[in-house]
Amino acid sequence: MSDASHAAQEFTRLVEIMSTLRGPGGCPWDREQTIDTLKPFVLEETYEVLEAIDRHDHAALCEELGDFVFEAVFVAQLESEAGRFSIADSLKSVADKLVRRHPHVFARAAGDAALATAGQVRTRWEEVKAQERASAQADGTPAAAKSLLSGLAPTLPALLRAYHISTRAASVGFDWSGAGDVLHKMQEEVDELRDVVETPGPGDHARAEEEMGDLLFTIANLSRKLGIEPETALRKANDKFTRRFGALEQSVAASGRAMKDMTLDDLEAEWQRLKASRHAE
Repeated sequence: MSDASHAAQEFTRLVEIMSTLRGPGGCPWDREQTIDTLKPFVLEETYEVLEAIDRHDHAALCEELGDFVFEAVFVAQLESEAGRFSIADSLKSVADKLVRRHPHVFARAAGDAALATAGQVRTRWEEVKAQERASAQADGTPAAAKSLLSGLAPTLPALLRAYHISTRAASVGFDWSGAGDVLHKMQEEVDELRDVVETPGPGDHARAEEEMGDLLFTIANLSRKLGIEPETALRKANDKFTRRFGALEQSVAASGRAMKDMTLDDLEAEWQRLKASRHAE
């Protein structure tokens, strides 16, 4: 049996299991769920997939991807019961979209140049999306009002959304020429934020919030220029700080001291000592 046939077999089994769970004599908990009550589970599974990827824990990733797919099947089952669409409709939609937005793979016309880089592919992807919007406009459908930045979920983590916004803008040439230019812009935003902090005045909080937002948006742009996904980078930084702070707590406790009784200089000195010892390992 081919991998595709095996996947189809197991996917069909999952859909049938989900239908049974929701059917007469099925699971009371599953039968009570709505698309709204499932939202936290969808989000939780998304982050568990990301955590497994960050750890490169492939066994865990295998399991978490299964849970992630299950949530999609669960939501689609509820929509199917309401007569809106089925999981098959969702699969057809994404498959059609992939074929349509990869003409360089599936429908390359004679004489068309091959796309050799990811950047060229991204540009072509946005061109096809623009053609889709133009077709929708010709048909008079509501999709005509969509812009290049439409379709980015407002519920995305803000840093990740900033990354995707800048990626889409860059696909049509609205971008800095290099990472160095973004660094200059970042310094400009830091200076503007410093001015708010060091020169108190009315409306300071609102001004500081705006300048901080501008700085974070610029940082997301720098991440993109460096080929770094900022949400992943920040998660790793959070994990690193958490590990080091835990080590700091243990070290201080082992010395018989209490962190609240130590000066900032003392804590910083111990922090640097722990960092140096870990680098030496």
